[in-house]
Amino acid sequence: MAKVEYADVVKTASGAFTKINKKSQHAADQKMILATHRVAPTNDPHCNRMYIRGLSAVTRSTPVTADEQVVRTRFAQVARAVAQRRNDLTKIPTDLANFNAQKDLPNGKKTMRSYLWMVCDAELG
Repeated sequence: MAKVEYADVVKTASGAFTKINKKSQHAADQKMILATHRVAPTNDPHCNRMYIRGLSAVTRSTPVTADEQVVRTRFAQVARAVAQRRNDLTKIPTDLANFNAQKDLPNGKKTMRSYLWMVCDAELG
């Protein structure tokens, strides 16, 4: 097995160096390079690993369940409602005032987008 020696700058690199563009027509030819860095205390100095994976590693192997489909549908509905509300000029002043009133409260939403997600989710029931 080959060993990877990282430069000092990336000694503790962890995560995907390159990803596969699944929407590309060349997705089957692309590779994902994934590096892991174990931070557990150990006597083994070789705590870095690098993996190269093809498309099959990132493709779903099980069908979408009914519960997942419900969640995806709900997410799409709220996302559309947020997009419409952000562009509705009649609601912007009210939303901005309500957002500023709640943002410093405990459990208040810190960004306008997260506030609109909360409001639109509540409106859709």
